[in-house]
Amino acid sequence: MATTYRIAAVGDWESVMGFRALGLDTYPVSNPAEAKDKIRELAKTDCAVIYLTEQLAQGMDDVLSRYKDELRPAIILIPGRQGSLGIGKNNIQRAIERAVGADIL
Repeated sequence: MATTYRIAAVGDWESVMGFRALGLDTYPVSNPAEAKDKIRELAKTDCAVIYLTEQLAQGMDDVLSRYKDELRPAIILIPGRQGSLGIGKNNIQRAIERAVGADIL
């Protein structure tokens, strides 16, 4: 029997509640400490992908580096309600460069 994995969105209330309509589990948090706790908790479950707002990610280098090379959960940075900080794009670009050996973006 195949395992069914979940997808979660972690960030400020305004940034993550729209994901609920898409069927994602949403976890509104107000600061990086709460987000760290939630990500650590989700990593112990059947959560395969965690969308995290860039604004919260700024204060979470330790947690992001902990799960960076893990198969699960994949932590994907997304712009928050304040707009993009470019962090998510830079992370994806570095991952692609590691995978293919060149900047293709």
